[in-house]
Amino acid sequence: MEFRFGEQAGSLPDDAYSDDANEASPNGGDFSAKRIFDIVAASLGLIFLAPLLILVALLIRLQDGQKVLYCPTRLGYRGQTFRCFKLRTMVPDADSKLQAVLESCAEARLEWDLTQKLTNDPRITPLGKFIRATSIDELPQLLNIIRGDMSLVGPRPISFNERPRYGEYFDAYTSVRPGLTGLWQTSGRSNTTYAERIQLDTRYAQTRTFWGDVWIIVKTVPAVLLSVGAK
Repeated sequence: MEFRFGEQAGSLPDDAYSDDANEASPNGGDFSAKRIFDIVAASLGLIFLAPLLILVALLIRLQDGQKVLYCPTRLGYRGQTFRCFKLRTMVPDADSKLQAVLESCAEARLEWDLTQKLTNDPRITPLGKFIRATSIDELPQLLNIIRGDMSLVGPRPISFNERPRYGEYFDAYTSVRPGLTGLWQTSGRSNTTYAERIQLDTRYAQTRTFWGDVWIIVKTVPAVLLSVGAK
């Protein structure tokens, strides 16, 4: 999820990311402990959260009569593309609104270039602000996890426009599945620069272990509850 968190990655214990021979293949093979854990946890999560998802979906539909899901194309494992499922938090003409803001406000353009986020984003609906602050908008990505597009832990999915920013680090990014949470999310998310995000994504890809993933998931819970770094 695009959780809105706090705390720095430096607080993680060093041995949480030691090399692990059981994860020799990128992101673990489809029969690795990581993949099995992803499927079981995502399936249980969907069952448990189904009432909440249905309620929020109805509220989104009622606010303007438009579609509930937003499914942008993202780059993932080995550079393959997939449709990333999210609950819609923006107005229907979000792209045109963003372009107008970036063209008319130099400060907004600078913030967007640094973080790909806006503090005062005119595209987000009142309901969308609440959904984002609580990370409910990312919950449909549990389906992406079950499908194999994503993992519970990993770098956040990126768009084609973000691809050039990764430069020489793109291979590291695509060596693992994108995650619902990860080092970036537990290190302040929108409170960090995009360059710092790339560094955290690369660090995760190069040093990941199953137990390191578990530690990140544990850190995710208070981060979501505190909504630190939410935009």
